[in-house]
Amino acid sequence: MIFKRKIYDKLREWKENKNGSTALLIKGCRRVGKSTIAEEFAKAEYRSYILIDFAEANPEVRTIFDDMSNIDIFFARLSVYYPVELFKRESLIIFDEVQLCPKARQAIKALVRDGRYDYIETGSLLTLKKNIAGIRLPSEEISVEMLPMDFEEFLWALGDNITYSNIKMYYEAGKPLGDAVVRQLMRTFRMYMLVGGMPQAVRSFIETNNFRLVDETKREIIELYESDFYKIDPTGGISLLFDNIPGILAAGYSKFTPSRMLKGSRNESAARIADLISSLTVNACYHVNDPSAGLGITSDLGKYKLYLADTGLFITLAFKSKQFTDNEIYKKLLSDKLDVNLGYVYENMVAQMLRAAGNNLYYHTFEKENSTHNYEIDFIIERKAKLCPIEVKSGQSTVHSSLDAFLVKYSSKILTGYLIYPKDFKRDGNTWLLPVFMTGLI
Repeated sequence: MIFKRKIYDKLREWKENKNGSTALLIKGCRRVGKSTIAEEFAKAEYRSYILIDFAEANPEVRTIFDDMSNIDIFFARLSVYYPVELFKRESLIIFDEVQLCPKARQAIKALVRDGRYDYIETGSLLTLKKNIAGIRLPSEEISVEMLPMDFEEFLWALGDNITYSNIKMYYEAGKPLGDAVVRQLMRTFRMYMLVGGMPQAVRSFIETNNFRLVDETKREIIELYESDFYKIDPTGGISLLFDNIPGILAAGYSKFTPSRMLKGSRNESAARIADLISSLTVNACYHVNDPSAGLGITSDLGKYKLYLADTGLFITLAFKSKQFTDNEIYKKLLSDKLDVNLGYVYENMVAQMLRAAGNNLYYHTFEKENSTHNYEIDFIIERKAKLCPIEVKSGQSTVHSSLDAFLVKYSSKILTGYLIYPKDFKRDGNTWLLPVFMTGLI
């Protein structure tokens, strides 16, 4: 079962625009579909291809990359293990899991300069960063991130190629869809939240329609991630932090303080956090100290929140220690009875959708007058050199006091404010109330 993915268009643009002048590195978390999309692209867009999977390749294959001084000899040796006829400018060579053979990545420079074929690499950024000691990274390499399937891709996987286009049409027209339509769309969207966007989980859902089996698939992916974390951090700190993300968000903290979980100096802890973020298994959201156009300029890299890159995994991880039958989030989401104490699930989902739409994530807190509590804006993005603050709610309430206070305080910098919630589109002055499934269209 092969799913349609939007990244395919980016691969095609690279092929047409670069014409062999660079290699393309597809980076992303494990099991997000990098290898599958690379091979499907090779089958459809090239006359022939070779897939070198360094996780399974004969160990002697790696020795081919030790000496790149004679490209003709290199290809002669390669043909012994991969007897595929290659055609000049019509063939692709895929280096799958390239982090397991750093010298293959280094060889890209010579191979691109040779110019006979195109090259795509796939790899997990977590180990890509760790396995580069002693090699020279090629400047002839550009990269693209592959993220979990977004809501539109999920609908495509279900065989629905129409609904999201209609959602987009209503969004652009600024019109409500109607309560009955929103209820129907929210039922599908809640399934997306529960299943998530990892291709294996989506495939399990389509084939079985059994959330217990889907949950088992997601638990296998989480265990794979934790195994990877232990390889780069034997203290278990990164794995512990990853496991605790749902709990930290549920507690409502305005920032993460991982020092209690990570051993070592402050610099060592910061390095481990950077490793976790670079694994693309999480989305980092940084605090903006002075909200204005150019959010990254005043962002505080030491004050941040972490969200899981995939909300389906988030839901499974939140109840990792319990049996599937005890998972109240599944029950409450399916019955549309998600209470305010589980609103952090929606917050994680919005973070995922904003990232999938190409946004970096920022948030802001500021003091309330005559109060010991702060206002908090869940997310801020930029549009037309202006700010678009976003507040997320999981229930029926349309009260948005934090958003209102922010709109007053920074009125000259605002384009539009958004309240994301599970009901129909409305306008409230300069604030748009959007059903959560429209988040990726902002």
